[in-house]
Amino acid sequence: MSVSPPSPSRRGAIDPFFVMEVMKAAAAREAAGGDVIHMEVGQPSTAAPRKAIEAATAAAQREPLGYTLALGIPELRAAISGHYRNYYGLDVPAERIVVTTGSSAGFQLAFLSAFDAGDTVALGEPAYPAYRNILKALDLNPAMIVTEPETRFQPTPQLINAQAPQAKGVLVASPANPTGTMLGEPEMKALVDDCKAKGRWLIVDEIYHGITYNGRAQSVLALTDQAIVINSFSKYFSMTGWRLGWMVVPESLLRPIECLTQNFYISAPGISQVAGVAAMSAYDELEENVARYAKNREILLNELPQAGFDRLAPADGAFYIYADISRFTNDANDFCKRMLAETGIAATPGFDFDRGRGHYFMRYSFAGSTERMIEAAKRLKDWRK
Repeated sequence: MSVSPPSPSRRGAIDPFFVMEVMKAAAAREAAGGDVIHMEVGQPSTAAPRKAIEAATAAAQREPLGYTLALGIPELRAAISGHYRNYYGLDVPAERIVVTTGSSAGFQLAFLSAFDAGDTVALGEPAYPAYRNILKALDLNPAMIVTEPETRFQPTPQLINAQAPQAKGVLVASPANPTGTMLGEPEMKALVDDCKAKGRWLIVDEIYHGITYNGRAQSVLALTDQAIVINSFSKYFSMTGWRLGWMVVPESLLRPIECLTQNFYISAPGISQVAGVAAMSAYDELEENVARYAKNREILLNELPQAGFDRLAPADGAFYIYADISRFTNDANDFCKRMLAETGIAATPGFDFDRGRGHYFMRYSFAGSTERMIEAAKRLKDWRK
């Protein structure tokens, strides 16, 4: 009697990250000798801070760099606490800081420690697709809150309570991916107060803090000590491949997260943690990166409308411009394929971020060099003539 092979679990039946398909197409064009301007990838094109590289190199030559404490080495937790004091003027105890294997692990730990299988978590749409997919993989229910330009593509208590009154938690990002929009203090306080009144967890993605263009972002921790904050060394600190992030969590979640970390990851990479300590004293170099992003943003906000892309999200922070392209197409995937083939510019179709309306949107990343952004603007204007 033949026996059928075992089947994969339902947890793995989640959507792929479609931007990776754009990256593959761009790589194929480059392999064939074609030129590509990369505006699809949401990562800095700059290296890690010099101090971080030097610290990691010295540590690799000095010690074996084995496992660390699950919550992170004390030096890094203290340095992150100091970052909140220096950058925000906030007193965040090192004891409430959890070092993670990138922000991705932080989201997994947050979801697992705060929610039970079947719980509903509300998040605005458009949104970073991994939020939705991680929730689904953990047998949680992502309630996608349809947002509009009038709320800067950010969810509000009114929208959440109308569209997902059963939600046990709310996830917001400020600055957000893909839109770059931010929540002001009144809007964030409204979410804090509503979550408190409804008994909901509030999770705030702050990984693009530091990369803002109209003043510094303020952490939700200025308003409450009951939010779960996720941050990372990948964006402002320019350390994407080092897979290092952190969380600030209420005391009630510390022990559950510690146990989850011990069993899932043991610890974040030791060498990356050493580098992270040094990165916390590299503000001058990091601010130079932000100045370049600001220049790139200015160029594109001025030049894209001249190419017909004149319906743009505000781009308060991060390094993205989210464009409504409904005047050109109702198929952003096809539009991006043609743009790559005809101009050599790789950008991300909106379907990754918004399953309902993403066919009419696309995301440009301006994390590359200023010279490449100038060239991209020229090609787009020539293309749309």
